[in-house]
Amino acid sequence: MTRIIDRLAEISDPYDALFCDLWGCLHNGVQAFPAAIAALQQFRAQGGRGGRVILLTNAPRPAADVAAQLDGLKVPRDCWDAIATSGDCAREALFAGVIGQNVYHIGPDKDLGFFTPPEDMKNPLPIHRVPLEKAEGIACTGLFDDRTETPEEYRPTLLYAKQKGLKLLCANPDIVFDLGDKRYYCAGAIAQLYTEMGGQSLYFGKPLPPIYDRARHQLAALGAPVPDDAILCIGDGIGTDIQGAISEDLDSLFVTGGLAASETGTSDQPDASPEPDRLAAFLRLHMLSPNFAIGRLR
Repeated sequence: MTRIIDRLAEISDPYDALFCDLWGCLHNGVQAFPAAIAALQQFRAQGGRGGRVILLTNAPRPAADVAAQLDGLKVPRDCWDAIATSGDCAREALFAGVIGQNVYHIGPDKDLGFFTPPEDMKNPLPIHRVPLEKAEGIACTGLFDDRTETPEEYRPTLLYAKQKGLKLLCANPDIVFDLGDKRYYCAGAIAQLYTEMGGQSLYFGKPLPPIYDRARHQLAALGAPVPDDAILCIGDGIGTDIQGAISEDLDSLFVTGGLAASETGTSDQPDASPEPDRLAAFLRLHMLSPNFAIGRLR
């Protein structure tokens, strides 16, 4: 049974670390959420002992780029300790050669940092961005223009790639994201279509293990390792944040006012809560049961 709560502080005491999603929980791509920032700051100072906050995001970019974005949104650095991104997990795989060394990039120029070798990786292979006809694999960080394009427009490219037997490395498993009050497609939508067409897509972010392993390593680097039963995962993606937490046997807090706001009857008010019956129906549909639910992180 999922318990609806009003504030993180109601249930945070047993936990020593949070794995917290970004988009939809801490900001909406346009502005940061003050109540969420305050909740994370309070958690880091809780009980005098302090908790650790790892920001766990399916952003296809390196952690340093995500930190810079947060700075631009005026998210203070005292509300988090480290950042684990699907982009960093996917970069490790890319520079290990999982899709070859000659790679076709699907995604915007803002994601070109993805093609910089990880600083802590030993002996990364040289990776070359090439035209599709010369590629051994595809690295997808998003759509070329996610404001105007849809995944269906990529069907001819994906058909050609499938015929060549190319693997597609997906740096962001999310299907959609909300920017302010508008919804757009992510790299996961391209990978999903490629898989439906019979192609092979490789994923490295939530809900799959590599990003959680990375977050655990970051926790250990901050001090004593935190046992799994003292970690709480927070997110608004039922198929990524909540599915990932449950697969890792970690407790979870579902933020219903993000991607599932309309389905769960969560209004756009800062103190909103989901409608219990609609939340229950939504969770039954997805056959998932987070430990807790909250309208918006606060």
